[in-house]
Amino acid sequence: MNRFVIGILAHVDAGKTTLSDTILYLCKSIRKPGRVDKKDSFLDSYALERERGITIFSKQAVFEYGNASFTLLDTPGHVDFSTEMERALSVLDAAVLVISGPEGIQAHTRTLWKLLKAYDIPVFIFVNKMDRETALKGNIGAELKKSLSPECIELTPLVNENAGRAEKLSVMEELSLCDESILESFIENGHIDDEDIRSMIVERKLFPVVYGSALKQDGVLDLLNVMSGFLPEITYDDSFAARIYKVGRDPSGKRVTYMKLTGGRLSNREPVSYTAGGEEISEKINEIRLYNGEKYENLDSAAAGMVVGVTGLTRTEAGMVLGDEEPLPGRNLMPVLKYKVAEKDISRLRLLIPKFRELEEEEPELHVMWNDETKELEISVMGEIQLEILKGRFKERFNEDVEFDKGSIIYRETVTAPVLGIGHYEPLRHYAEVQLVIEPGKPGTGIVFKSECTTSELDTNWQRLIMTHVYEKEHRGCLIGAPLDDVVITLVAGRAHLKHTEGGDFRQATYRAIRQGLMKAAVSGIETILEPYYEFTLSIPSGCIGRAMTDIDRRHGKITGQYEQQEEGMTILSGLAPVSEMMGYSKDVTAYTGGLGSFFCTFSGFSVCHNREAVILTSGYRPENDMRNPVYSVFCAHGAGFPVDWNEVDKYKHLDVKLKFDGSGKGKSWEAVNTDSTGGSVRIAPAGSNETFVTVEEVDSIIDKTFFANRKQGYRNPFRKHREKDGTKPVSSDMVKTPAAKKTEDLPKYLLVDGYNIIFAWEELKALAAVNLDASRDRLNEILCNYRALSDNEIIVVYDAYRVQGHPTEYLKLNNINVVFTKEAETADRFIERFAHENIGKKKVTVATSDGLEQIIIRGQGAGLMTAMDFYDEVMHKNHIFSEKYLSDNNTKKTTVPLAIIGHFDTKK
Repeated sequence: MNRFVIGILAHVDAGKTTLSDTILYLCKSIRKPGRVDKKDSFLDSYALERERGITIFSKQAVFEYGNASFTLLDTPGHVDFSTEMERALSVLDAAVLVISGPEGIQAHTRTLWKLLKAYDIPVFIFVNKMDRETALKGNIGAELKKSLSPECIELTPLVNENAGRAEKLSVMEELSLCDESILESFIENGHIDDEDIRSMIVERKLFPVVYGSALKQDGVLDLLNVMSGFLPEITYDDSFAARIYKVGRDPSGKRVTYMKLTGGRLSNREPVSYTAGGEEISEKINEIRLYNGEKYENLDSAAAGMVVGVTGLTRTEAGMVLGDEEPLPGRNLMPVLKYKVAEKDISRLRLLIPKFRELEEEEPELHVMWNDETKELEISVMGEIQLEILKGRFKERFNEDVEFDKGSIIYRETVTAPVLGIGHYEPLRHYAEVQLVIEPGKPGTGIVFKSECTTSELDTNWQRLIMTHVYEKEHRGCLIGAPLDDVVITLVAGRAHLKHTEGGDFRQATYRAIRQGLMKAAVSGIETILEPYYEFTLSIPSGCIGRAMTDIDRRHGKITGQYEQQEEGMTILSGLAPVSEMMGYSKDVTAYTGGLGSFFCTFSGFSVCHNREAVILTSGYRPENDMRNPVYSVFCAHGAGFPVDWNEVDKYKHLDVKLKFDGSGKGKSWEAVNTDSTGGSVRIAPAGSNETFVTVEEVDSIIDKTFFANRKQGYRNPFRKHREKDGTKPVSSDMVKTPAAKKTEDLPKYLLVDGYNIIFAWEELKALAAVNLDASRDRLNEILCNYRALSDNEIIVVYDAYRVQGHPTEYLKLNNINVVFTKEAETADRFIERFAHENIGKKKVTVATSDGLEQIIIRGQGAGLMTAMDFYDEVMHKNHIFSEKYLSDNNTKKTTVPLAIIGHFDTKK
């Protein structure tokens, strides 16, 4: 037998619960249909539901019709409980959207339609209350096609035995316009197969419509025939999978997890594994319950396609998946109001927290939050009615009364133009730098992460870690401290240290990069505040239209539609308005219309705040004082970390990236450009390098403050003497006597060149390496041969070959220089360090490299040091001297200088 899970959705008071009861009655699942006005409906069994006449919680019932078994989920219709409705969407195979014939398409109906599209759920439409005189089939049919979809087509004639051939043919002609392939088949055969109709429904190319009256049981069987006839059979995998859509408690207080099985079977006492709070959990199922209204039947096992409640799982949450099920999509609806618990006794407030947490398990959107700084307990809700219901539930379950303050709006923050944020985290023995571009995203998309950083610049594992840190917390804006929303965050640069970087370092750098970018945006005026908006429908007597329009305008709303109901003398206004301005307006409508008017609203989304400056002033938020979301970065100097304010980070950053704007306004309007800027004494490392280039003075300073830090006064670093002797750093007159050192003038001079480090530091060779690495290596060898002819150093250039399996150390004589390819598992750094250690005192060794760690080791062993750019300057200087001498000796033009000797370098300094 086929199994289907059907959800009933509607705008409040459209007759949804009445339709549910009628379906169950006609399918002999209940003895008589209940009525909302008589407070005896089968599914609205909760006392507060019957008292208020609205559905608060989604509940299930089971029935059979034809050759199919149906699980029916009746969902709340009131906007304040729409998050409860949305949670049920994740387990639906199809939905029945109930529309009131007299009222037509209402505000919440459009919201439901958008949600059904987002969740890709096939939809059947039941137009209810067609027994009313004001319900005109022609008008409502036209409105469905205009407001929802042109593919809203009545299918009743296809399942009604009394319908004539002409009537059925007319329906098929209309169906053929929904799909080109169906049209071709219809033209050729004059008929449309049921299988084609099923495919169009599942692919949301067709939305069947049935007209009737649930209260008078008219058209309900037609709806059942359409669903059972045109829903395709669903096949499930054999492996266990499930979606959790709800967590609740039964009357005895036992925790129940509601889920739909989407694969395999689930048996009683079977262990189930899942992840909660980053912890792997395995628990056994104690009970499997098949609910039908309030009552349930205990099962030994449940099969795929069934919706059941299970006990024994203690840490499950709505939205979780079990087994092989794919993760569920994010929620579209969210609370728009927040309230503080009005309780001055801090000790009682703390005792209330676990109770509110228990309710939060059942309603995750409550977002219970304890502010340890202000000692305040906050919750979030969709509206005032939900808050009243919450008070009643709290009293019922815990026998305690709770009160709340007057409430406030939940705001969001976003950016209106791209901004570059830089985060650096480098206390002692830690290192991470992250640079992110924050730019506007599409409304309603939340935070989206992208990466334009290559793996040669930053390894994939670090990039994934940054993505995790972007998503793992709610980032706060810098205007009022509201959550960041609707932005695209792109990683454009990042750096890790081979030895000192840990996972937590990138967390801190990522957080700081986002905050620094938002601080820039706030100061430059490109960060803005978003506030929630309602889509409203206002029904008033025609004589009150002037008052209504004035109210909407005064409340910063916008009217988008207006039409009159001639028969009742009423005017319907629809539009958008800020939630902050429309709170309590329904009471005003009731007052000035003498109880004849009505005001319905539903959450539409977030848009630009209408009173930005007032909100900022009221909030009193100072981002610099928010220690949980720091705006500063941490850099390291002289062996200790120090904070750098957000507006000074650009001067200290280790990676130099700038945004280049194209000004087109189409697509991506920026490009991240790496520029070669040294920013003080730090030189930007080439692509693929994980080390920072430092000067020789910095290396000497590090050695002085580490290796020689505890020497007695008067003892100096002897490795400085070569530079002082050369005049690069004069010896001060008050220097104390240094220990005698061996003379080095007579020692043979050796220059060791870290080959690949030089290649990626010199722009000419770096550009050549991007095309052909072998060619860049040959070019460097040629330059070194020319340089050897002009200097008195023996030159050894060392290249890494440590990744070549089985490769021995290879020594080559190339013209007048020596070329070394290291053996397997030995880097060029290691070869150079070993050579320096073995030959200090025997040879005067100088190393050309900009590898920061290697520089410190080499300098500490007593070898001379040239950075990559110092060596570049030295080569250029030698070429310049040779060029001048050649021109002077030969008295010729510069164009006759032998380029082979100069080495194709520009001789301009």
